[in-house]
Amino acid sequence: MSGAVEVIDHYLYTKDHEWINLEENTGVVGITDYAQNALGDVTYVELPKEGTEVEQFESFVSVESVKAASDIFSPMSGRVKEVNRALEDNPGLINKDCYEKGWIATIEITSPDEASSLMTAEEYRKYLETLEQ
Repeated sequence: MSGAVEVIDHYLYTKDHEWINLEENTGVVGITDYAQNALGDVTYVELPKEGTEVEQFESFVSVESVKAASDIFSPMSGRVKEVNRALEDNPGLINKDCYEKGWIATIEITSPDEASSLMTAEEYRKYLETLEQ
């Protein structure tokens, strides 16, 4: 399966299959191609409220799919700046384009040093290989 899973090189990843694309003190957050594959068709996304404080690795979003309801964990601590309102009417964007149109929220990062506890794309690819064994 690893050949079919898309991983973006300059993003950072969690073991729970969230990604963050950092640009200065803001990060765009979503779930990985692996996660959306595992979930199946996403039917509902409970978005966080803008201004909500989030802690690294704590649940801040809930996603429902045909298979299960899953918590999505924040890759880094900060404050939710913006949410992807397109997901309210079209949660399937996460399945169609999890890295571009299916992003979940942007976070104003309060602890930039937390990035060191995330995986690079290369580390995440290796991690995915261990899951398949």
